[in-house]
Amino acid sequence: MDTRRYALITGASSGIGAAIAREYAARGKPTVLVARRADRLEALAAELSAHAPSVALAADLSDPAAPLHLFETLRDRGLAVDTLVNNAGYGVPGRYLSADWRVHADFLQVMQTAVAELTWRFLPAMEAFGHGRILNVASLAGLAPSSAGHTLYGANKAWLIRFSEALGLEMRGKGVHVTALCPGFTFSEFHDVNGMREKVSRLPKYLWLDAEAVARIGVDAVEAGRLRVVTGTPNRIIAALSKYLPDGLARALVAGRSRDFRDDG
Repeated sequence: MDTRRYALITGASSGIGAAIAREYAARGKPTVLVARRADRLEALAAELSAHAPSVALAADLSDPAAPLHLFETLRDRGLAVDTLVNNAGYGVPGRYLSADWRVHADFLQVMQTAVAELTWRFLPAMEAFGHGRILNVASLAGLAPSSAGHTLYGANKAWLIRFSEALGLEMRGKGVHVTALCPGFTFSEFHDVNGMREKVSRLPKYLWLDAEAVARIGVDAVEAGRLRVVTGTPNRIIAALSKYLPDGLARALVAGRSRDFRDDG
């Protein structure tokens, strides 16, 4: 039986997820990589195996059966998970009514229900072992005022931050750390997938971080037991302004710039 303890990373085929997988592997941590694109997962697993064992498991988290299937597959293979990275995600551009309900339902399944279920399934073993790490990849959008377009995205990330904070407080003193990682604009495929690359490319370069830096910040934060971490000085300033400015002014500032990076049509 494999006595090592693995880091399970969802959305690991590209972007921040792949960077987090590489960060853990560089630290000697075995990884389980989960995403829809099996070819990319297998290539990344082969790369990471030079540093630590890595397993690729293709799964579509929009399928409500996927979290339980992942849990049972790992249990049956005797692979113990003491680190869970809930990273899988995407955005649905445009007005709320411009997409079919099925599109929104799949979004909520991936971004919220699967996160809650995977956490619920893997957390008991972490608590029993007295050691665990849960890193939830949220967003600066969960801390800033909402604007038109991508209607569910900021709301979901706000939920994820609060979920992480509450669970982290529940786990205090049990050896299990829970962290909400809140990156701002990050160089990855995210904006290509949601069709916003042209718009976001107009934003100032100082607002951006690469995925490797975000991954390192996130892993360091969860190891240190921080409940929440915002990446980069400009993003921390934005988060502080969002908190302390009057609501009306903060919303007006966000609305004034949101057309640069959101499609509300």
